[in-house]
This record gives sequence, structure tokens and C-alpha cells, in this order.
Amino acid sequence: MRLRISHTTLVAGVVAGCATAATLIPVSAFAAPASPAPVRAAASPASTAVPQPLGPTVSTASDGAAPVAAPLPPALLGQVVMGQPAGTAYQTTPRPSRSASGAPAAKPAARSALAAPGAATAADAQSCTPADFGSRSGADLVAFLKSSTTDCVNTLFNVTGSDAGNIFKQSKMLTVANAFQTLAAGYSGDNASSILQLVLFLRAGYYVQSYNPGSVGSYDSTLTNATKTALDAFFASAHRSDVSDANGTVLKEVLILTDSANLQAKYLNVYQQVLSGYNNSYNTFPKMVNAVNAVLSSPLWRANWNPDFVGAVSADPAIVSVLGRFALDHQDLLGGPNAFLDINAGNDLSRMAGDNATIEAVAKPLVKQVLDATQILGRTGPLYVHTAYQANAFDPGQCSYYKTCDLTAKLTATVLPNQLVCDNRTIVTEALSPADLAAVCTSLRGEDSFFHNLVKDNGPVPNQYDKTITLAVFANQADYLTYSWAIYGNSTDNGGQTVMDPTDPNNQAVSVMYQKSWNDSFPANVWNLNHEYTHYLDGIYDMKGNFGAEISVPDIWWIEGVAEYESYTYRGLTDTQAMSEAAKHTYKLSTIFQNTYGNSDSTRVYPWGYLAVRYMFEKHPADIYAMLGQFRTGDYAGGYAVYNSLGTRYDADFDSWLTACAAGACFAAGPTALFDQSVSGGTVTLSDTSVQTGPGRITSWHWTFGDGSSSDLRNPSHTYAAAGTYTVALTVTDDTGRSASTPTSVTVTTGGPVTLPTCTDQRADAMGQNCSRAGRAATAGNLDYLYIYLPAGTSTLKVTTSGGTGTAALYYNPDIWASPKAFTASSTAPGTTQSLTVTNPTAGYRYLSLYAVTDFSGVTISTQF
Repeated sequence: MRLRISHTTLVAGVVAGCATAATLIPVSAFAAPASPAPVRAAASPASTAVPQPLGPTVSTASDGAAPVAAPLPPALLGQVVMGQPAGTAYQTTPRPSRSASGAPAAKPAARSALAAPGAATAADAQSCTPADFGSRSGADLVAFLKSSTTDCVNTLFNVTGSDAGNIFKQSKMLTVANAFQTLAAGYSGDNASSILQLVLFLRAGYYVQSYNPGSVGSYDSTLTNATKTALDAFFASAHRSDVSDANGTVLKEVLILTDSANLQAKYLNVYQQVLSGYNNSYNTFPKMVNAVNAVLSSPLWRANWNPDFVGAVSADPAIVSVLGRFALDHQDLLGGPNAFLDINAGNDLSRMAGDNATIEAVAKPLVKQVLDATQILGRTGPLYVHTAYQANAFDPGQCSYYKTCDLTAKLTATVLPNQLVCDNRTIVTEALSPADLAAVCTSLRGEDSFFHNLVKDNGPVPNQYDKTITLAVFANQADYLTYSWAIYGNSTDNGGQTVMDPTDPNNQAVSVMYQKSWNDSFPANVWNLNHEYTHYLDGIYDMKGNFGAEISVPDIWWIEGVAEYESYTYRGLTDTQAMSEAAKHTYKLSTIFQNTYGNSDSTRVYPWGYLAVRYMFEKHPADIYAMLGQFRTGDYAGGYAVYNSLGTRYDADFDSWLTACAAGACFAAGPTALFDQSVSGGTVTLSDTSVQTGPGRITSWHWTFGDGSSSDLRNPSHTYAAAGTYTVALTVTDDTGRSASTPTSVTVTTGGPVTLPTCTDQRADAMGQNCSRAGRAATAGNLDYLYIYLPAGTSTLKVTTSGGTGTAALYYNPDIWASPKAFTASSTAPGTTQSLTVTNPTAGYRYLSLYAVTDFSGVTISTQF
């Protein structure tokens, strides 16, 4: 089935944030139209305005569709594309809370990682609500913070209103800053004292206050001084330079705190020491690598807005030389998992070159050395692009010296050399053949008439622009990530994006995409081609204003649902994931009508959006046309009222319709590729279960296994040479020549431990299907708690742990937080290699824990079902 993942929340026409939205279950429906979160415009390069502090580190993914957006300004774009460890990003705009505790409603609230194992059931579900923090002060607040999990503290980044004021008023921040100072003096190089929870609280306070100053109140020099005193104590401690994952976890957040408190000018020596101390021995400690990257991706990028920082660098530009040497000396990282370190060093170096003439004099020759040592294409491409782009954006007066004055044209000509004009569309591409270009053009031409017949518009929305569109197609995801943002100004934590602002006469609409390596049933394997083009058509013919205006009400069910519905229906394909979801009856129609990017995960947005739009077109098209009539005038409140006023009137009929859909009514005419898989060691056995709807019969089967091999057998087996997760795709063709394809992932265990992709939920304690969490740690006698949601029909849950040091026992409980005294399955072998299997578990939230028999760190836990 087609995989969908978290999308990026963007606000067009102003700036855009890189916050992925991921929730596990529905939250309460909106009672009234929602307004987008306030967004603060980024400063111009010459401005002295200070950007708002960074939010927490969150999980992200990069293969799903993304909302329409306006191009990002260089200052914000630089932060959005800043290199981070795979599957992670910084939250840069507030997110609505999903429940009072920030946890899924069906899941117990966050459990303290320091509670005694086997404690009473009430303790197993320690509360983690805003009131728990807002009602405490002094030593009571500090004690509660220290007994809370870091995941619990991270939920505080999203509090607003009276909660924000109750939790983060300056007096409470001072209390925690003073407690941080006390612990910092005796810092042991790990989180044994719960110092990390205090640092995260302070980071959250600065973040929340910046977005809610009216609720929190002002912060003055008293807090700044207290925070600096605590930071000084930490950086003077003997263990702050320990090269270990335990220290790296804490050090990363402390380094970001220097930026949150706007104290970057005071710690140039610390930043130099961290960067100069790095060598390849760090690469065995990913948390320590992350701490090094925290310097590059937080203060050294963001502090350039701070005149104190610029003045300090001008007085002592040694940090500029350190950045230059780092970028030049660590190019061996390029092409590897830690390439982001070298890329970010070049990024920051060029950013600093534009601060003033004094700094430019030191940075300018170093920037030129980096550019001369790299090429646009190949392994060094990412370093070249980041260094060149930032030099062009922030030190434009030297573009002739850098040879970057025509950077956009240079990148386009080098990376996207092929072009076809297709009516009002210009298709530029890296690798599409002439035949592929013609197929894409033909598909888009046909989609135009399909769309107009579907929505029954009366032509373009008056007084808007973007009547032409460029479609840029990269050859693969890696090139999309490397080049797209620098050419088109889009975020890239997605599977393609439409960048447009119809209200701006100078804007050129662009849909940016890439080709998949396997057959995805899109023309020429251009991922999300027809979905993204629907966004463009919807923005021209249905939605007045920019994307910020469009999402001023909960209408994501339409925006994403119609893109999915058109994409599948126009291509004559079955949305197999939507059919699978229909059988679960998870959501009411009235709930889907309230979808926003903040309250919905990718499943609720895409397959359920498809189901809602399909149902409304089939059963109540008049309501859709009435809604669109309002949207086309810019009356989004009026359009929202059309379907919000329905209340629950259609819910029962929608539920019955879902039953029929799952039973086969939603199959497209012709073939639908479906298959089952079973894995034994390194061998996968595949069983075709494809369906032919209507006349004809399936006559051929073609499998690709994700390792370069293929088969035309109906039910093949395939043995992989190495362990890992691969994409298996089946293409079936019937006797009339119609084809359909379906991919899925297969994980095999031959060749050593399997490295599964990082789980994508933003909560670090949330597991998922066929994914892992690395770097788990706990001190002796304590527990590391996790949870997982199992869908109906799960036959086997396998949980494994590996790597790291120490001894960690593994526990499972179907009902409450698992512990050594509350479990139904366990694995307690010596060391960190554990495995347990649960057969025929029921659907719902289930609970895991790692109990520290001795201190453990660096452990990876994986879940497969």
C-alpha cells in the first residue's frame, strides 16, 4: 500500500515553519473556525531583530505530501533546511496541544523515568498536565520537574494562555535557573541528577514567552543573569566535555539554551572548543555528534541577528576561522550519516560573511576556499549549495568574487537541464526522457478537464495571479533534498511541494517533485505528480487568497482530500490504504470535517480526507458546490459554515458507506495490485492477492525487490544479501493493458542486526510499525518508558533491543505502563540484546519499558508488526 507520513505545517504569504504535525488519535473537534497560529516575520539580513528561540527536537519524515506554501525568505529557509540527524528537526512554530497532557487521550499520561520500578499503579500513570506545573512553585516545582520524564517536560513547549503564564512567569524561571546552577556545579556527565529536565524547562520557558508575552509577562536582566550564572557553572564543570552519549544528550540542550537566552556572545570560546574538539571518534556516539551540531544549527546560525554576538565576533573572529577549517577539514563526512556537520559549517560560515566588513574580511577567503574545493554535482554538492546560497543571500556584494551572482540559473542549468513547455506549464527536469516528458504533459493536460468537471468552476478566481506553473522534477529524493530549496525556496521535509502565492504578482507557481526508483503508478514515476497539480488547480479555481487565508478554518479535509481523490480517481486507481482505513471505521465524518494540520496525523489527513471527499461527491455534491461558492469569494467562514452546520447529520450514512467501500465499492475499475508477505530470516515470500474489478483478468505480474532485482512470477520468493528494510513493489497488468502498482516495505534479518528507520512520531517515547528509536538510556533502577498503537488485525508484535552498553531488561504490558512488577511479556537476558513476541494482540495503545538492571545507554529498540 502507498505509504503516507507526516506533513509540514506552513503558512503562506508571510513565513513558513518546519513543524511536522503528528498525532495518533482524533482530538476534540473545533467548535468554531480556527485561526492559524501567529507567525513572526523573519528579519532581513541587515536587521538586528532576534528570532524566537528554537522549540524541541521532533521526529519528522520526508516522503509525504506537503501543503501549498509561499517561497520562504532566506533567513527562515536557512533554518528549515539546516542539516539534522535523519528523521529529526527543530520545532520552529507553536503547535496546538493534542490533549491536556500533550499525550494521546487513550494513553496514560507521561510516567516519571525516575520512579521506583514496581510502584503502585497510580504512580505508573504519573500526571503530566499544565496544571501539575502551573500549581507548583519553589522547591516543589523543582522536585516535580526532576521526577518528570523529558518527554513530559517537552509537552510544555506548546502551552498557551493562562497555562503559559502560570508555568513560565519569571519567578518560576528564576527558581529553575537557580536549581540548574546548583546541579551544574556538580555535573557528572550524564542525567543522573535530572539536570536535563531543568534545562528543557528553561528552554521551553523562553520559547513560550516569545510567543505569549502577554500571558507570561516580560523577562528582564534578572533572569538573564541567573541563566548565565547557571550556564557558566555548567561549562566550568569537569565532565561537560566528556565524549559520551550520556553527556551529549545534556550538552546539546545546554548549548541550545545559550541561544534561547540570547547569550551567544558570552560563549564563543565554548563554541570553538566544541567544534575544535570534534573528530571522527565522536561518530560512535551519535548524541555527542548531535551536541556538536547544536552549536552549528542553533547559536552560530541564529545569533547573527544579535548585535552583541556580531560585536563579539568582530572583536575576536576566531570562531569564523574555526568554521572555515571545520568545513574544509571534514569533507570526508559528505555522503555519510553525519554529513550535516560539514554542510552546516559551510552554511554558517557564509551566513557570518554578511554580518559586517570586519567579519567579512576573515570569512570571505574561507568561503571562497570551500566553494573552490566543491562541485555542484556529486558528493560535495550539498556543501557547495549551502555555502553558495548563504553567501549569495547574506553577502551579495561579493557574489562576483564567489561566482554566485547567477546561482539560481547556474543550479537550474546544471541540475535540471531538460525542459518542455506544455501549454501554461513548463516542465524542467533532471532525468526525464523526451517520452517521459511527453507522458507527464499528457497526464497534466487530461487532469485539467477532469478537475473542472469535478468542481464545476466558472474559471479562475478573479484578481489572482499564478496563471502559469513550473513543474520541477528531480531524479531522486537525494537530489531533491540537496537542490530544490536553493532553487525554489521550498522546505524539503516532504515528498514534494507546491510553492505558490496567487496574491503576489511577482510569484511564479512551482510544483517541485522527484522520481521514485520503483513503479508508483504516476507518469514516469514522478512522485505525487497529480496530487501536487491538484493543489495548484484548487488554488487557482477554488480558493481565493493565499494559503494562510485558506487554512483560517478547518478545511484540510477538502484541501488534501480532493488532491488525493483526484490523484487516484483521475488515474483510475484504487486507494488501497483508504479502503483499509474504511474497514476500521475510526472516524466520523463530522470529525474529519474538523481536520487541521495541527490536530491530524497523516492517516487522518490523507486516506480519511480521500474518504470524506469521495463520500461527499457521491452522496452530497450540492454541499461541496455550496462550500466552494464561498471559498471562491474568500469567505472561508461561510464555506466552513456549510459543512460545519451539518453537525452529525451524515455520520450514520457515512459509516454505512464505509462498510460498502471496504467491501469493494471503492475498488477502481480494472486491476488493483495487492499482496501479502511473510519473512523468514533473509527470505521474503510474496503472495499475490490482486483484484480485477469489472471486465477482464490480470495476466501479468512484475515485482521489484528494492535491491535491484525483480521477478515476473505471480508468487515469488526472494532472498536478500543483507539485512535491512527494502521497498517491494508489485505491478499487475490485465488483458486490456491496464496496470496498477502497489509498494510496501519488507524487513529482513539476514546479515546481522536490522537497522529500521527512525519512528516518525514527534514524541520520543512513541514507537510505530517497523521502526526504531536509538540512544535509549537510563540509570540503574530506573525505567525508560515507551508505547505503541496497534491497529486492528495485528497478528504479531515483535520488540527487540540491541547495541549500547549496560544491562536493560525489556517488558510489555497491554494495559498500563510496563515495569518489572507489571508485565505480561518480558525478555531479561544479560546485556542489551533482548527480544519478545506478542501474538494476536488486540488493537489499541500498548506499553513497553526498558528497566536498567545496571546503567545502560546507546540502546536501540525496534518494533515490527
